[in-house]
Amino acid sequence: MLSAQTMAIVKSTVPLLEDAGTVITEHFYARMFRANPELKDIFNMSNQQSGRQQFALFSAIAAYAKNIENPAVLKTAVERIAHKHTSLNVQAHHYDIVGHHLIETLRELAPAAFTAEVEAAWTEAYAFLAAIFIGREGELYRQSEQGVGGWRGVRRFTVIKKKVESALVTSFVLAPSDGGAVLRYQPGQYLSVRVKPAGADYWEIRQYSLSDRANGEYYRISVKRENGAVQGAVSNHLHDAVQQGDEIEVLPPAGDFFLQSLNRPTVLISAGVGLTPMVSMLEAIVHANTGAPVAFLHACENAQQHSFAGRIAALQQAYAPLRSFTWYSALDDLPSPTHFHGLMEIAPLAAQLPLADGNFYLCGPTGFMKFAKDQLLALGVDAARIHYEVFGPHSDL
Repeated sequence: MLSAQTMAIVKSTVPLLEDAGTVITEHFYARMFRANPELKDIFNMSNQQSGRQQFALFSAIAAYAKNIENPAVLKTAVERIAHKHTSLNVQAHHYDIVGHHLIETLRELAPAAFTAEVEAAWTEAYAFLAAIFIGREGELYRQSEQGVGGWRGVRRFTVIKKKVESALVTSFVLAPSDGGAVLRYQPGQYLSVRVKPAGADYWEIRQYSLSDRANGEYYRISVKRENGAVQGAVSNHLHDAVQQGDEIEVLPPAGDFFLQSLNRPTVLISAGVGLTPMVSMLEAIVHANTGAPVAFLHACENAQQHSFAGRIAALQQAYAPLRSFTWYSALDDLPSPTHFHGLMEIAPLAAQLPLADGNFYLCGPTGFMKFAKDQLLALGVDAARIHYEVFGPHSDL
């Protein structure tokens, strides 16, 4: 454990961190990538351009400093980040590199405040946190490697099927090129793919939710083409350049967001491509055929962007306890009474939802998930039964 003096010194630097804001993490990343450009093969450089990674790291540093005497408060964040790190194949020696540049950043940006005493405290505190991550990530690596069909690091997979699901989403079915089995996973977890798009200077790793139930033979991911302010380097590469028969590198499944129970009443709430882990969960529930009630709530722009609409309808025919509700932003003709216009409003469905005892799962843009979570809390749903997945750097709702 850390000494009381160390914890007091680190907590005393919280105002300094908050005053500096993301200037600290921007300086840190610029410094680290100059000295260790090989780490660009691990970090999502699109998130660097957008500033999301810098904000996420600053938030994590500030949260650690504020809660240093009670790290259990950060348990959920640690678990989520540890899974993300294994999906990027982060290794123990990377923590030494990050720690060095973090300490040097603090020294360079706040030379007067960063005394020898403060440096010693932060060095000790960082080593303590790094040991927590290294230990947990080691456990996750061993679980992936020792499971049936498991492996560690990258493994080559062949695209055995490529299917357009909607205007922006395409599915890729991946089977191991070595002909072996594949590690099973929890419904809701994600898979990392490692590619080097044409013209790219570095390898790119991205996480995509698995969109089918586990079968031990192949994986399916469903990828949205990202055409926003920052073009999706990997999503566009997968859509345009990767064809059936091609090979890509894949890391083992990971993620702390997954179906908690096949037997409990379940509500799956998603927007856009956020429905992919929900489809995986739904496939698992229907396959288990436990009779547990399920509600599938989804929002998207229009019918053309509604992925898996046909599959959800087929599952509803096959599994009587399933109810499906859809919201379209555009003023399309609505195909059924369970389709609505505009933003997702949960209150009108309250009588049909297991507010008192169900598990609720959220996935989609962060703003949408906060909007949905606030509605659930207002309806009396216990926050402990609301689970969510964030694409990209970790953040809280």
